[in-house]
Amino acid sequence: MGYVTLVFPFNAGGEEARWLLSTAWLFKIASHRMLGFAKQSPVLPATDIGWKSVFRKTIYEIIPNRRYADGVIVLIRGIYESCRQRGIDFRSVELSDWLMFQQSEKEYPVRNITLKEGYEFHITTLDYDGRIDRIAVKPTIPEKYKLLLNKSLDERQEYTARVVIKDYGVRKDELWVSGEIQLTIPIDFYYRHMIRYRRNHGELYAGVDVNTDRINLAIVDRDGKLRDTYTFWFREATARGFPRRRARIIIGMSVHKMLNYAYHHGVKTLFLENPEVLGRLRLIWIRSGDRKHENYNYRVTVFRSSVIEMIAMKAPLYGIEVGYENPKGTTNSKEHDEIMKKHRLDRHTASAYLIALKAISGYQ
Repeated sequence: MGYVTLVFPFNAGGEEARWLLSTAWLFKIASHRMLGFAKQSPVLPATDIGWKSVFRKTIYEIIPNRRYADGVIVLIRGIYESCRQRGIDFRSVELSDWLMFQQSEKEYPVRNITLKEGYEFHITTLDYDGRIDRIAVKPTIPEKYKLLLNKSLDERQEYTARVVIKDYGVRKDELWVSGEIQLTIPIDFYYRHMIRYRRNHGELYAGVDVNTDRINLAIVDRDGKLRDTYTFWFREATARGFPRRRARIIIGMSVHKMLNYAYHHGVKTLFLENPEVLGRLRLIWIRSGDRKHENYNYRVTVFRSSVIEMIAMKAPLYGIEVGYENPKGTTNSKEHDEIMKKHRLDRHTASAYLIALKAISGYQ
C-alpha cells in the first residue's frame, strides 16, 4: 500500500515552543545514539520486532516515551534498509541537520500526535528531566485538505504523524519555533476523497521534462505526431532566498495546472523520467559520502525527482495514468537535436517530446 504525506505549517511560542524543542532534541540525541549502536553491531536483526527488542530499552532511557522510542528505531532501520538495497555502506552514513520527532505506528487515533476536531493537534512532549506534557498546536490547514481531515476523523482512518522544527529563536525575550506537522495517510484514502475527475476519455499521450524552473509538456497521438506543447513556469520558486514553504505551494500549483491542461487536451497517459534512473538517494534525514547539501548536482537531482514524484502522485486525481521512461538519450543526442530543428522546439520541450516517443514505442 502506498502513502501520501500532508504538510501543515505552524508557529508556537513560550511554553509550547519549549516543550516542542526539548522533545525534538531528545529525539535527535536518541537517533544519534541509535545510529552509533547500529553501526557497531556485527549483525542486525531482520525484523521490526527484533530491532525493537534489541534497541528499545536503550533508546527509552534517552526519550522515555515508548512510541517516540520506537519512532527512532523505525527511522534508523529505514536508513539501514535503504542503504542495503542500494549497496551503500551503512557505516558511512551520518544524520543530517534536522530537528523533529515522530510516532511511526499507524493507528487511530495516533496517541502522541493526535488530530482533534477543529483541525487541532494534541501533542505529547517531554522536557530534559523526562517530564511529560500534552500541548495543543493549531497549524494552518489549506481549504482543500479540511475535507480530508474531517473524513479522517469520521472514518477513523489510521495514520502516522511527525513534527518537524524548521526554525527557532528568541523574540522579545520569548522562545518561538516554526515548524510543520506531517500527517501520513494511505494513498487510496487520499484519492478517494481528493479526486478531481473520475473518468478520462482521452486517447493521447504526453511526455514531461522537469527542470529547476519549469515543467515542459509535449502531447502526441498514438502515431507519435506532435499535437501540442506547453511550458509551466515556476522561476520565482527556485530563486535564492525564496521561502521554501511558499516555493512548495507554487510548484504544487504548477503541477496541478499541468495535469489539468493535459486532462482537458485529451491526455490519457503521462510519461515521466524514471526518478530511480535519475539517481535520487531515497534516504530521509541523512547524508552519505559526497552526497551533501553543498553538492549542486545532487540538489538538482533531488529537486527534479521530488517534482516527478509529486506529478506521479497527483496524476490519478485527474484520471491520468503514469508511465516511466529511461531519460538516457533524451538530451544532448543526435535525435534530440534533430527534433529541436524539425519542430522548432527548445531543448526542454524537445526532451519531453522524445520521452513520449520513446515511451509509446514500447508501450502500445
